[in-house]
Amino acid sequence: MKTIKQLSILLVLASTTFHAQGRFDAVEITTTKLTEHTYMLEGAGGNIGISVGDGGVFVIDDQFAPLSEKILAAIKTISDQPLKFLVNTHFHGDHTGGNENMEKAGAIIIAHDNVKKRLVEKESSKAALPVITFNDKLNLTINGESIAVFHVANAHTDGDALLYFTESNVLHTGDTYFNGRYPYIDLNSGGSVKGYIEAAKKGLILIDDDTKIIPGHGKLANKTDYKTFLTMLETLATNIQNAIDAGKTEDEVKNDSSLTKLYDDLDYGTGFINSEKIRLTFYKSLKEI
Repeated sequence: MKTIKQLSILLVLASTTFHAQGRFDAVEITTTKLTEHTYMLEGAGGNIGISVGDGGVFVIDDQFAPLSEKILAAIKTISDQPLKFLVNTHFHGDHTGGNENMEKAGAIIIAHDNVKKRLVEKESSKAALPVITFNDKLNLTINGESIAVFHVANAHTDGDALLYFTESNVLHTGDTYFNGRYPYIDLNSGGSVKGYIEAAKKGLILIDDDTKIIPGHGKLANKTDYKTFLTMLETLATNIQNAIDAGKTEDEVKNDSSLTKLYDDLDYGTGFINSEKIRLTFYKSLKEI
């Protein structure tokens, strides 16, 4: 017989699960066709990339577990081919939360070495773990084109990947790019301002004016949008490095809105990361250099 304390814990867990599920009830998965074979899916969490064709379905990221059924249903509307591969652009739960469900649906999970390491540290189920990992880069061929996968070091995290569809001319950046908003740079998981800027530079080298860019968060982008994002990063880095060099303290930088005003006025701080948080992130990362 369970004790009152045990029953209370079970009720709390049940309530937490109910609310977590309920949080996603109203979420709709929207599908945008990019080319004959590639699509972008939006829901809650990181944007999803899809390649379809006779070779099967190739997926980039999978948002949260409660959305897996909706995501798989959306995929079925564009292809009746089996799920073949899933690549995680990094380890955060809004990009890997559906891993176990996708594995059960037939996907072979691929990610950078550090993604697997961090998912193991989070005590993820065995089914949610990548079975193929890479260190620097990886090339896959599916649905008539080569997909180049590049690791970008210490950017958003320590396990980020960019994926470029060489024939479709589509780039998926993972969370190394937040379109039109300040990014989340996870300093506690190996991310850094310097690495984040270098990741954007590397992404820009891969593309041209016609490339369609799937950002980790935000609307579908193009090269001009991406260059604007890089300019924002470099401007903030310069402003905050100058403040550090002038002897400004962490609190002074955090509270000095003039350092980010140009982009605050363009609503970059209206997302998950506000202007105070981005100033603090840049200060902590640049101060360590």
